[in-house]
Amino acid sequence: MKDDFVFVDELGPGIRWDAKYATWDNFTGKPVDGYLANRVVGTRALCAALERVREKAGTRGFGLLLWDGYRPQRAVDCFLRWSRQPEDGRTKPRHYPNIGRAEMFENGYVAPRSGHSRGSTIDLTLYDLATGELLPMGGDHDLMDPVSHHGAQGITPVEARNRQHLRSLMETCGFSAYACEWWHYTLDDEPYPDTYFDFPIT
Repeated sequence: MKDDFVFVDELGPGIRWDAKYATWDNFTGKPVDGYLANRVVGTRALCAALERVREKAGTRGFGLLLWDGYRPQRAVDCFLRWSRQPEDGRTKPRHYPNIGRAEMFENGYVAPRSGHSRGSTIDLTLYDLATGELLPMGGDHDLMDPVSHHGAQGITPVEARNRQHLRSLMETCGFSAYACEWWHYTLDDEPYPDTYFDFPIT
């Protein structure tokens, strides 16, 4: 691993994670190239900011669950290859019900050069510290649909409020939201804004 990258759980005790791309539970339907361990990796700057988020969230009764952080460029290349393969319908109903695979890139849900590969972007949600249950957000991780956009129509007031809880926590601690995905945030002062890394997560 690069010197300035660490496992997020080692610098942020109390943070939960489920590294979706290391598992079969993602839009490709199988583990993705470069994800050889179910861990979330990020820069030290990302981890320090997430620790501030975790502390603030805790005062509101929330914890953090991370889905993805640093993403090797080889994983992005894997997404591109997958997008050109014939549709098999296995993950479409859950992840991209109203678009085709290629439209994921055209519509901004997946990028050929991902901010995740710079090491300071995170996909995450909130959970209730008392029950351990994820807060309802009006759609799951990697639901590539307008309902996942900030300000989306068709979600309940509770779901909208939960999204706003997450956004306010993240923005207060130095992150910027991504308009198309309520779960996706990038550190404003990221240390490698022009570098796309490709070392695997092992």
